[in-house]
Amino acid sequence: MGYQELTIEGRNAVIEAYRSGKPIDKIFILDGCQDGPIMTIKREAKKHDTLIKFVPKERLDQMSETGKHQGVIAYAAAYEYAEVEDILQAARDKNEPPFIFLLDNIEDPHNLGAIIRTANLAGAHGVIIPKNRAAGLTATVARTSAGALNYTPVAKVTNLAKTIEDLKKEGLWFVCADMGGTTMYQLNLKGAIGLVIGNEGEGVGRLVKEKCDMVASIPMKGDIDSLNASVAAGVLAYEIVRQRML
Repeated sequence: MGYQELTIEGRNAVIEAYRSGKPIDKIFILDGCQDGPIMTIKREAKKHDTLIKFVPKERLDQMSETGKHQGVIAYAAAYEYAEVEDILQAARDKNEPPFIFLLDNIEDPHNLGAIIRTANLAGAHGVIIPKNRAAGLTATVARTSAGALNYTPVAKVTNLAKTIEDLKKEGLWFVCADMGGTTMYQLNLKGAIGLVIGNEGEGVGRLVKEKCDMVASIPMKGDIDSLNASVAAGVLAYEIVRQRML
């Protein structure tokens, strides 16, 4: 079901990876390089919505495992991405109202893996991550998910705010985690729901937060003011589970 995590180096190798259908997360290209094969790679990257980063030669040299990068290195995903429709279909197949995790700016692969594990155990139908400023499905994510990545579909989207708008048309309500919100026990979290989690530093981005119907806070009694993102996801997810069981 999954792909082996792969670092692909060299122009022909990257072009062939695209042609063979490998899911590529990111491409690093030598800054200023504009020759024919590089232009072909750029076109393929744009067509497949791959994140491109232009970097100096020293950075590519550091990243290279072979010393023969030819000005381009690509990272292929360890696992195949699903489509958002696959997640909705998973809910239909179980005859359940959709329960989806949406992750905004979760860049730590350990956090992403832990959240996917929680999503699976909480009975969520899938996880949605953005293309930019987010960890991809690396081998570290797969290991941290403790096998959940084999069962929980993960979709990658260009625009999380627009995806929320589209899912609202499918009947979903959205709740995001934020310290300034209403205590989660006071909210109605039943039915078709999307749980939006941001990173510890910045939380959920403003544009995404504005699209949410509810803002939930987790009661905190200690001396520090934030939970690890994966722990916050677990606490809120299980309040949703509790309400779905009533």
